Amino acid sequence: MNRREVLKAAAVLPLSQVALYTLSGTSHAQAAWPSRNITMIVPFPAGGQADLAARPVALALERILGKTVIVDNRAGGGGGSVGNAAAARAEPDGYTLLMTLSSLAVLPEADRLFDRPVAYEMSQFAPVARVLADPTMLAVPASAPWKAVKDFVEDAKARPGQIPYGSSGPYGTLHIAMEMFAASAGIKLLHVPFRGAGPALTGLLTGTVQAVASAPGTLRAQVDAGKMRVLAGWGAKRVASFPDVPTFQELGYKDVEFYIWAGLFAQTALPAPIMTRLREAMGEAVRAPEVVKTFETAGSPVAYLDAPEFAKFVEADSARLIAAVKKIGKVE
Repeated sequence: MNRREVLKAAAVLPLSQVALYTLSGTSHAQAAWPSRNITMIVPFPAGGQADLAARPVALALERILGKTVIVDNRAGGGGGSVGNAAAARAEPDGYTLLMTLSSLAVLPEADRLFDRPVAYEMSQFAPVARVLADPTMLAVPASAPWKAVKDFVEDAKARPGQIPYGSSGPYGTLHIAMEMFAASAGIKLLHVPFRGAGPALTGLLTGTVQAVASAPGTLRAQVDAGKMRVLAGWGAKRVASFPDVPTFQELGYKDVEFYIWAGLFAQTALPAPIMTRLREAMGEAVRAPEVVKTFETAGSPVAYLDAPEFAKFVEADSARLIAAVKKIGKVE
């Protein structure tokens, strides 16, 4: 079909369908998105904040879009770099999406800091929607001797480099949060990187590590079961699901503030009509009663931002995190 025939056929379609029709020069039935299953990459193992965000949203999107949305936990690399890079390289056709964390912007800068090949660039991604945004919380085993941050800091100063903490990988969200706290408190801890927040939390439960910085939604069930204790939060305000837990700022650590957000991204080259439909679907998905209930039960309420607002948020938050990475410097 030549260009004239394509335009003639498109002219009889509703305006909302014209752009989709002309994307490939074929019939609307062939070009409409989605016409097949969608993969949502989560660059971490199950059990962390990104996975918590992805699964309820994927189920809601299936209902809204009428196609299966497969959650692909593609862990590997430091802090999720393997999954992030895979999404960046994917065809910009709306069939490979990325549900990831705030470390997305940090990892390329960490690669540059260590003179490593950069796995991807932020310019390859288009923000679609923020789903969750929570202050990180400092969790320790319920059996640990520390009842407050003061106890933890005093022990760490008495035993420099001996208290192990888990993270989702070098320069991932959990790593940056803990190093930010350690630098402010003047203590040295032992960093033990895992393949994601889920395995790091398992390490805390099994005694491999003695502390983890994690989102409240991934901690609530373990705290309720009496397996973990939360000592403090990285937010400017106390977390509603942990009202008795003070913030680091309340405790005198004025420069310790960190948020672990989860959001959906596509490729920058994604066609505008597909992006528009995806944004509409995400707006509907995060308001679905079953999604709202799932997140609220986990103690991590929906913190939705549509693409324009999310893009501004990512830019501002990324600048703050990159500055933190440069201040922390080369740490393992």
